[in-house]
Amino acid sequence: MQPQRPQPEDYSLKETTPHLGGFMAAGDKRTSTYDLVEQMQYLYVRVVKAKDLSAKDATGSCDPYVEIKLGNYKGTTRYFEKNANPEWNQVFAFPKERIQSSYVEVVVKDKDFGKDDFIGRVVFDLNEVPKRVPPDSPLAPEWYRLEGRKEGKVGELMLAVWMGSQADEAFPEAWHSDAATVPSDGLASIRSKVYLTPKLWYLRVNVIEAQDLIPSDKNRHPEVYVKATLGNQVLRTRIWANKNANPMWNEDLMFVAAESFEDHLTLSVEDRIAQNKDEVLGKAIIPLQNVDRRLDHRPVHSRWCNLEKHVSGDGEQKKKDAKFSSRIHVRISLDGGYHVLDESTHYSSDLRATAKQLWKPRVGVLELGILNAQGLLPMKTKDGRGTTDSYCVAKYGHKWVRTRTIIDSFNPKWNEQYTWDVYDPCTVITIGVFDNCHLQGEKAKGNNDGRIGKVRIRLSTLEAGRVYTHSYPLIILLPTGVKKMGEVQLAVRFTCSSLVNMMQMYSQPLLPKMHYIYPLSVTQLDNLRLQATQMVSMRLSRAEPPLRKEVVEYMLDVDSHMWSMRKSKANFFRIMKLLAPLVGAAKWFGQICEWKNPLTTVLIHVLFIILVLYPELILPTIFLYLFLIGIWYYRWRPRQPPHMDTRLSHAETSHPDELDEEFDTFPTSRSQDLVRMRYDRLRSIAGRVQTLVGDLATQGERLQSLLSWRDPRATAIFVTFCLIAAVVLYLTPFRIVAFFAGLYLLRHPRFRHRLPSVPLNFFRRLPARTDSML
Repeated sequence: MQPQRPQPEDYSLKETTPHLGGFMAAGDKRTSTYDLVEQMQYLYVRVVKAKDLSAKDATGSCDPYVEIKLGNYKGTTRYFEKNANPEWNQVFAFPKERIQSSYVEVVVKDKDFGKDDFIGRVVFDLNEVPKRVPPDSPLAPEWYRLEGRKEGKVGELMLAVWMGSQADEAFPEAWHSDAATVPSDGLASIRSKVYLTPKLWYLRVNVIEAQDLIPSDKNRHPEVYVKATLGNQVLRTRIWANKNANPMWNEDLMFVAAESFEDHLTLSVEDRIAQNKDEVLGKAIIPLQNVDRRLDHRPVHSRWCNLEKHVSGDGEQKKKDAKFSSRIHVRISLDGGYHVLDESTHYSSDLRATAKQLWKPRVGVLELGILNAQGLLPMKTKDGRGTTDSYCVAKYGHKWVRTRTIIDSFNPKWNEQYTWDVYDPCTVITIGVFDNCHLQGEKAKGNNDGRIGKVRIRLSTLEAGRVYTHSYPLIILLPTGVKKMGEVQLAVRFTCSSLVNMMQMYSQPLLPKMHYIYPLSVTQLDNLRLQATQMVSMRLSRAEPPLRKEVVEYMLDVDSHMWSMRKSKANFFRIMKLLAPLVGAAKWFGQICEWKNPLTTVLIHVLFIILVLYPELILPTIFLYLFLIGIWYYRWRPRQPPHMDTRLSHAETSHPDELDEEFDTFPTSRSQDLVRMRYDRLRSIAGRVQTLVGDLATQGERLQSLLSWRDPRATAIFVTFCLIAAVVLYLTPFRIVAFFAGLYLLRHPRFRHRLPSVPLNFFRRLPARTDSML
């Protein structure tokens, strides 16, 4: 009996039919803000405060806290020391589908060293709990008298208990019953949150010149440069080596600055005395709040800044407040006409300029419903078994969203909905799924949240107004190969608010005008993107709950520019696929010329003669042909949004060594022999590329040599041919020339020779500069 082959992994996109919006009892109002998710009913308990609690301790004081019991679920508030009138204002949420009790019990206890003392309780029958549907106002809490074990007054508790859904305002901040095992210092890391990234600006520092510099050693030629520092960004001008004490640079240095401009710009004029030894000639500190902002390429006014001299003594740096005679001439501006790139332009989620004055009107609204995930793999072990604590992150424009963390579930249900304004339809929303490794609070410091997978959806591929409900495969590439980590179910809707504005966007430049009028170099853009990514990552990691660095970098594809043999092969085959129709058309034309199908060849001859006799029909015929092709392909238009394609990425066929190289650090951490082998492999591939580039250069140089007289006989022949052709074409109507040239090209095979044509033989004999290559 032959062993069964493992089933191939299913990486396809699946259309789903979830029950969006849910259903409610007759007469209830349906909320339109949560119509892309499945309704989830919750029992909410808001514990506000207590008063006049009776003391249970021998000292006559109490340390009260509240415990909510619902079947097997139990939630507790924080406790207050020696306070008979505490205020908690905490909300607890219990999913209705898991409730196995007919009542909820709210107990007030006194925390003690041994067994906690019972103070009193309030019991609610779940059948009597009111139902609330937003946009109804929140249910007002009421005072309830606590029932003690003995008769007598033990205090009162202010509560509100109601049934609601995830659309309730209390949902994001509520304590959820599945978080019972999470310690108090880890609760903040499991809540849902909306983040806004800081507004980023390009800071342009044009260093013009310096005057009256006084180096310490006047017997040598100073080697002066300017070092500009903004936060952790450091840039230097070129070195000015001249006797003149007034160096000139006129050099632009570009930085990324984030509002509210906490960091100041520091300009330091330094003299390179020796290798790795510089002397500071003076410094100037410029607050960015005082810097001019510009929206176009017109330069701002320049300024002179006094340089303060820094002296050192007793091993410590001391600042001398007295003004120094040296000064520096600079032109500094915050350029709001650019879009600060913090992600690749291939799948950017925002293309607007920094300055709000340059924004176009919005063209629509994007709504995303994050429903659930299915079949997630275990990401870590807990108590000897695999577990996953998953949450989703979605990023579009300046707005990042994070769902709550579902504890210990391979099939989590989030059912959270979010909305973004859309200013350009040719943008991409990114949704990532992660494993939360910070549930233990301080004990989890140093852990990184695990990557489960991500999805990209380009808005221009969505039909306006249609709700797309699909289950997307979560695919991740590991050093061991490609792996499917599960599936995430999403509901997406793009609503167009202005069809005219959206159609107009297709005629506009992709990036703001400053990128084309005053372009930045590729190197500058790469460095600035790295700085912008670090700035966004740092700001989001300081939020509560933090959106950690590894999450932000994965969402922004920080390492997408790194070398990968797999990506190189994938891009090569993408080019080959693009060229395949041209190759096919050339083969088809070759068959026409060889009369493989006489009927088709005759029809082509007739079409050719018609176009020669009526050349005004050529362009209309081409556009009509393209129109008919487009109409024909409309029947097979894609009905699903794009998703991660393992075949296109060559993820399934990659060699393990190629994947190991892709996941290697920079600089490499592998052994010397392995690096040598990879280097030799890269040299082999580069040798083929080098040969191809050399062949292209050779053909270009042969074209140049037609008129360069490098080969005097060949140039004489070509010049004579050009003269004869000019006279013939001048005397002969163009239609006749085109007619006979076409007939010659389409001639029957019996009139053809197997040898190359005369023009091709002539071209191949032309000289190139390969003779001069070493």
